[in-house]
Amino acid sequence: MELKIIGAGLAGCEAAWQAANRGVHVTLCEMKPEKYSPAHKSENFAELVCSNSLRADGIYNAVGLLKEEMRRLGSLIMECADVCRVPAGGALAVDRGGFSKMVTDKIKAHPLIDIKLGEVTDIDADDNLIIAAGPLVSDKLAEKIAELTRKEYLHFFDAAAPIVTYDSIDMTKAFRAARYGKGGADYINCPMSKEEYLAFYRALISAETAELHEFEKNKKVFEGCMPIEVMAKRGEDTMRYGPLKPVGLDNPETGEKYYAVVQLRQDNASSSMFNIVGFQTHLKFGEQKRVFGMIPGLENAEFVRYGVMHRNTYINSPGLISADYSMKDYPNIFFAGQITGVEGYVESASSGLLTGRYAAERLGGKAPSIIPPETAIGALAAYISSEGCADFQPMNVNYGIITPLGERVRDKRKKAEMIAERSLNIINEF
Repeated sequence: MELKIIGAGLAGCEAAWQAANRGVHVTLCEMKPEKYSPAHKSENFAELVCSNSLRADGIYNAVGLLKEEMRRLGSLIMECADVCRVPAGGALAVDRGGFSKMVTDKIKAHPLIDIKLGEVTDIDADDNLIIAAGPLVSDKLAEKIAELTRKEYLHFFDAAAPIVTYDSIDMTKAFRAARYGKGGADYINCPMSKEEYLAFYRALISAETAELHEFEKNKKVFEGCMPIEVMAKRGEDTMRYGPLKPVGLDNPETGEKYYAVVQLRQDNASSSMFNIVGFQTHLKFGEQKRVFGMIPGLENAEFVRYGVMHRNTYINSPGLISADYSMKDYPNIFFAGQITGVEGYVESASSGLLTGRYAAERLGGKAPSIIPPETAIGALAAYISSEGCADFQPMNVNYGIITPLGERVRDKRKKAEMIAERSLNIINEF
């Protein structure tokens, strides 16, 4: 049994692992290091843009439930993430370099996975194929996918937050604490008075953004990765109800309350770099240094990475893709990852997990055993494959797409517990 996979991101690596563990010989194609997307720099597979890419970790949160489902289904990505964990309160954050290296080493060591480096520029519709090229698919391959799908492509824009060195943060102004003390003092907090916040707000909304390419001008901003300057322009207090929310972040030594708080999250295992939480941005680099330097504690911050914004591409999956992520017109060809419209690293990896399983079953002459939408992982597949969506948009996992319980439960915590229990019972059967 032979299977070709295009793309060695989280989805592609997970799909390769799942298929190979079921006896399928996999050829995993990756264009790095011959060619890089605008967002990726490392030669390793499964490269992450920010440390906390795997988000909340409790099973009574939709993404936390999804991660636990993946663990029970034998996920490579979750195995490596758990080993490479760094402190982040109630979230699962990883050392990006260590995580990508571990995934790469395991993929390369698998006896049934061959690696083929170089850009893929053509698609053979007769191949047993998983396209996990990612939302930053190369232009040449994008053209071939467009020909294959015969569907209009959609575009949205994703943004990455800047990273600063720990030594450059003024800790006489900042303090360590997690919101409500949850998970320990894992975050660095830069507090603002009302006057400081308003000065920062005015500078941010008037700052100069990077010049857009022609193809970027009719942009759709994905709500979950909104640039901080776009958020600020929605209203003076919008940021204070989002990433600069001060609630639960009183100073642990003085008890002082603040008008707004900027949080920084550990980005690597050695704690030498910190990510400015929620500060995805399209500002020019010089403007980032100037405006973000107005944040108390970051006046002399050393930026090891400025925020960037890039085009993400995804297919109009409803009507094109089945619940097993295969094409309706070409059942031998599957799509996986963010290009399908599942948004987020965890969701992307989960689609690769299912795609690898389903492709292996089909190659073995069996109909894929579809995991139902009563689970988080099955609900994502159902969402992207459901027809009748007039304006299909990328979607993070959430309780709203999981099949309802069938009874009304007013207590949100109890409802989450019931959804999680039902889901994990189903997953255990698989």
